[in-house]
Amino acid sequence: MKESSGGGRKQGTPSPCAACKLLRRRCAQDCVFAPYFPADEPHKFANVHRVFGASNVNKMLQELQEHQRGDAVSSMVYEANARVRDPVYGCVGAISSLQQQIDMLQSQLAQAKAEVVHLRVWQSAALSNHGPGPASPSNSGSPSSRFMASQGKSMFDMDMMEDQPGMGDSIW
Repeated sequence: MKESSGGGRKQGTPSPCAACKLLRRRCAQDCVFAPYFPADEPHKFANVHRVFGASNVNKMLQELQEHQRGDAVSSMVYEANARVRDPVYGCVGAISSLQQQIDMLQSQLAQAKAEVVHLRVWQSAALSNHGPGPASPSNSGSPSSRFMASQGKSMFDMDMMEDQPGMGDSIW
């Protein structure tokens, strides 16, 4: 038999879609599930059926316009797979985990930026203490360079990490 390009059905004898196979019913030519749950992907419909129920999925798809159904099925498959992996939180658990990762990475980025500022200030203080040439930016005569030159040592001699409890060691 020759495989057709759309819907996962074979020409000649109609092969039931994954939904009709699981539900053990004859797959009609106008089956609402066939375009979205092809016979070669039975796990997609199995999880959706387990979480939402075939009747509810059928109702949802019938209420939507055809161009919206693909996105709806994709969302239902994602949510159903997330529910199977995490029955309590589902995709909310995945979203929460990703949000925690974002928060952690933003904290690490802020820490890295603070360390860069600390190193730049330390470097400019070191240059001003060793008498850089007149063309140096730290000897420009600006109020900040005069203030830095008047200080015997850097304002940031202590490690910035001590001021932030629970931040851990430097990332470098």
